[in-house]
Amino acid sequence: MNTNAPATPPKQTAAFICVHNSCRSQIAEALAKHFASDRYEFYSAGTETKPRINQDAVRLVKELYGIDMEKNGQKTKLLSALPPVDIVITMGCNVRCPFLPCKTREDWGLDDPTGKSDEEFIAVIKEIERKVRERFCKN
Repeated sequence: MNTNAPATPPKQTAAFICVHNSCRSQIAEALAKHFASDRYEFYSAGTETKPRINQDAVRLVKELYGIDMEKNGQKTKLLSALPPVDIVITMGCNVRCPFLPCKTREDWGLDDPTGKSDEEFIAVIKEIERKVRERFCKN
């Protein structure tokens, strides 16, 4: 056993933040975990919560990627439930988010697909996938 081998550095943490933590931030958490959980720990949270994740988001993410967000343990949660994070990504809710300590902060400016057609919803999901891959899957 080589005791001189370098220790594996801890994974960076990222949190996706949206007002109700029921749609875009949940989709981002699910896709980020799917594509980059080997490199990062991912979370999502909101300033308020809904009783459950948006059911169109649950249905479409399952249809498109085979990911069942609810069975994987995702649920809406408040910012206070987050551990310390390195990266904060807001979804573009057009509200002023409370301060959350982090090393990096960005806003993805995504439209809320809640109540819109499946086609519009899927366009937002695909944009989230693109942004997740671009931000977290580069070598």
